[in-house]
Amino acid sequence: MVAKITFPKRVEAALNYNENKVDKGKAACLSASGYLREPGELTFYQKLEGLERFNSLNDRATTKTLHVSLNFDTSEKLIDERLLQIASCYMEKIGFGEQPYLVYRHQDAGHPHIHIVSTTIKHDGSRINTHNIGRNASEKARKEIELRFGLKRAEALQQKSEATLKPAAVEKAVYGNTETKRAIAGIVMAVFQSYRFNSLAEYNAALRQFNVVADRGKEGGRIYRNGGLVYRLLDESGNKVGVPIKASSIPCSPTLKTLEQKFSQNEPLKWSAKLRLKTLLDDSLLTAGSLTQFSERLAAQNVYLLPPQNGDGKVYGITFVDNRTKCVFNGSDIGTAYSAAALQSRLSKTEAIPAKKTPANEKDFSQWQGAGVRKQLLTGRNEGLSRDIEKTLNQLLSSKEQYDSVSGSLLPKKRKKKKGRNPNSSL
Repeated sequence: MVAKITFPKRVEAALNYNENKVDKGKAACLSASGYLREPGELTFYQKLEGLERFNSLNDRATTKTLHVSLNFDTSEKLIDERLLQIASCYMEKIGFGEQPYLVYRHQDAGHPHIHIVSTTIKHDGSRINTHNIGRNASEKARKEIELRFGLKRAEALQQKSEATLKPAAVEKAVYGNTETKRAIAGIVMAVFQSYRFNSLAEYNAALRQFNVVADRGKEGGRIYRNGGLVYRLLDESGNKVGVPIKASSIPCSPTLKTLEQKFSQNEPLKWSAKLRLKTLLDDSLLTAGSLTQFSERLAAQNVYLLPPQNGDGKVYGITFVDNRTKCVFNGSDIGTAYSAAALQSRLSKTEAIPAKKTPANEKDFSQWQGAGVRKQLLTGRNEGLSRDIEKTLNQLLSSKEQYDSVSGSLLPKKRKKKKGRNPNSSL
């Protein structure tokens, strides 16, 4: 069992945190010790008033609220009654047995855990001494409770966690199967230490194949403004699930600042693997008739293909992760022929590359080409025509003005400069 203690400045903050989880169906209030009603019969304000009544008895104290989380190993299947027994025993041993407190069981992580909200102010207005309560009273209570209830020892859990964090055979993380932080940390450490990447997008391509993502938060948000980074688990649909884990809390400290240093260091190290990947791409393109087939052929060679992903209105190109050389490449870095648009045109039976929200000015290739031209490209009946069209499209989309292939009759005519009459000339 692992106990974590905090002292929020306002009791509303601790209560809101837990009650919001209840409203979302991710937690349940199991007990309201010291109250005259069952927890299901109490409103938010009645729960708040029960704690505020004690807090109001002491105007001098600066820390009046206690918020504890008791965390258990994933292998421990604890029913509500056993959790309440543990909570009652713990509060008694740390000196809060006579205090009013609320017990919540949370279900938003892969391991069983409960939260306890209480007050440090007694009924006579005096304050319970909480100095070093975590190191002294809580640690002693934890060890006694582990023995009494036959729980996994915190020291053993720590050793197990450290063993898990060693980069080894990394598997996809599945939310709910493993404690969130442990699952994320094991994958992040393996990718951070073993793979070579030049940008956050490439780093995330390597992480995404294991259902993890490094998230900077919303642009303009607090995390983004402060240069922070958190790690999240992804479900099979690519949606973020579970609680975010701060980069600084992971042993290898994969923060944004550390990653940026690694970007420049990796650049000269990974290009030796470029030729191998280019060869694999060319071989796979020879027999692939769609993006799906192309991806399957690469997967057989241990290469992971990450299609374009939309974020904040920007479209990112195709990214390849070579799991044999542990190198990550953006398609256009290998060559212009391996960019998202170029690969679509090369595949004779192109499937639209999936993207969540495609901007209007970034329409799929198959949408903005002419109907007759599209038929020729998709059926592959006239390869010569396809090449001609691709060449023409490249010219049209080029930002540089090109007149070499345009008929001279269509070019704007230059106006001849009229010669003015010289007043000194003879008539």
